[in-house]
Amino acid sequence: MSNFSDNETFEEVIAARVSRRGFLGGGLAAAALTTLGGVGALTDAAHAAAQSAGGSLLGFQGVRASSEDTVVVPKGYTPKVLIAWGDPVSDGPAFKQDAGNSASEQARQWGMHNDGLVYFEIDGSTLGLLVQNNEYTDDVLLFPDGVANWSREKTDKSLNAHGVSVIEIARQGGGWRVVRPSRYARRITGMTPIAVGGPAAGDGRLKTTADPTGRNVLGTLQNCAMGFTPWKTYLTCEENFNFCFRKTGGPTRWERRYGIPAAESSYRWHETDKRFRADEEPNEPNRFGWVVEIDPFDASSKPVKRTALGRFKHEGARVQEARDGRVVVLMGDDEQFEYIYRYVSNRPWREALKAKVNPLDDGVLYVARFGADGSGEWLPLTPSNPKLRAAGWSLNDILINTRGAADLVGATKMDRPEWIDTFSASLTAVATLTNNSARRVEANPRADAANPRRRNVYGHILRWRHRRDWTEPDFEWDIFALAGDPANRAHESTVKGDKYGSPDGLYVAPSGRLWIQTDVSKAAINSGDYAGFGNNQMLCADPATRETRRFLVGPQGCEVTGVFVTPDERTMFVGIQHPGEAPSGANDPANPKRFSSWPDGPAGGRPRSACVVITKDDGGPIGS
Repeated sequence: MSNFSDNETFEEVIAARVSRRGFLGGGLAAAALTTLGGVGALTDAAHAAAQSAGGSLLGFQGVRASSEDTVVVPKGYTPKVLIAWGDPVSDGPAFKQDAGNSASEQARQWGMHNDGLVYFEIDGSTLGLLVQNNEYTDDVLLFPDGVANWSREKTDKSLNAHGVSVIEIARQGGGWRVVRPSRYARRITGMTPIAVGGPAAGDGRLKTTADPTGRNVLGTLQNCAMGFTPWKTYLTCEENFNFCFRKTGGPTRWERRYGIPAAESSYRWHETDKRFRADEEPNEPNRFGWVVEIDPFDASSKPVKRTALGRFKHEGARVQEARDGRVVVLMGDDEQFEYIYRYVSNRPWREALKAKVNPLDDGVLYVARFGADGSGEWLPLTPSNPKLRAAGWSLNDILINTRGAADLVGATKMDRPEWIDTFSASLTAVATLTNNSARRVEANPRADAANPRRRNVYGHILRWRHRRDWTEPDFEWDIFALAGDPANRAHESTVKGDKYGSPDGLYVAPSGRLWIQTDVSKAAINSGDYAGFGNNQMLCADPATRETRRFLVGPQGCEVTGVFVTPDERTMFVGIQHPGEAPSGANDPANPKRFSSWPDGPAGGRPRSACVVITKDDGGPIGS
């Protein structure tokens, strides 16, 4: 945690809302009973039609919690691995089970620890592009001897395992295959040249020894969740970039605010690449923490970091078209007590592109403040905002040090805001707030005193709605679900159905089904507060009734993250990240399969993150 501002926390807002409503005896669960409105107002047309016809969005039998080292799905469904870390994205080399592939080979292979993903249709329902982030690397498993004998070759391979993977896929019978070779397939890695766009391009704080222009960055890192645009580009979001750097001297004010480590980094890259030594290249960290736009249909195109969307630990970027054709981008900053943001383009996106202006380079950034009366407002992060004007902040100050600007205007400190998605027709957004305790670094004494229930172990799902348009300055909010075990009264959970905790990935399918993925930390999986919850999982919720059923459980040690369906919803793509992650400490390169052997089993040399294709045996829509 690096936010020590005096801004109000979301826990304080909830406590005040409970008090205002006279629900003091009911606790947090009572706050969730205050809803935004009727069923019709909260659902898209497809869901409303299903409800009026007496249909159900949850047509499957929920699966039990599991601790098995496999992917568990309901009866009548089949999961198959489409591609795993190290598999070639096109005509590249095959994966070596001892992890002996070189750095140059990794640059042509599916990256490690895949996360958010999007499916882009090419030719009806037979061909498409699958684009998926590769968030980080476990360098102990990335090499045959782990992190011993570190070298420039190891740095380069680790960087090449980060980023984004693009593959072409085709329907084949009842399943899917990777098209090899493919003119679309490519890797964007931690060593790929990337342009800088938007107002902050060329700012002095983005200039380095290798790039005196401040307009060309080498690589994208820590790519977590994602987004996609109406003009069919992919948005990858840089999250925990701070752990990539090492700072031996005392960190500056803004380095502390962004968590640049004062000692060792999580990686050993700084030993062979000086750009990760923040003492020598103090501006290099400023070149990460952005949303990066990629054209998946042109493998020769250069990705662009869109600075108008602000710099923080981006978890995702949900793009929503407004009534007048402008685009609104909803974003979370995934750390304890960080904020929820919105960007609104200045012009309709078609008009902007016609004028050769990218809609993501020309607009206004906002941050959210939530009120105890159920109202909320978007605070503009502009030099004309009185609080920022008084402090002398320029637009580039705001975009490069966005967290500090949000501190100054009085945004609400949230519980690790992560994925955001929308029910477009009803102007409703949903967001996961994973928790504020599982990865807790330091306590917030003021919040502890104000709200003794602030130890939010299980997280919750937030919901807000606009009245007329996505561009409005205000909204109303409630809590869709307080996670936990509804059978355990001590949890104060409002879940209707199967228990879950630490919601992370979130996806609204075309039918209106709400898919929820969990990220219980490695040390907490199936133990302590999470005893009996099993491995991380994916559930489906009916947004009107809030009924929730467990649809998938992942293998041991994994996070379930990344989900998308084909337009007909007859195929689902799901990401399985870091199977076999050690529950404490690091893995052992001499025994890489100690905690998991998924997906290759006895024949494999180590666990591998992978993208799984799920189909229904009768060919019907997923979840029906």
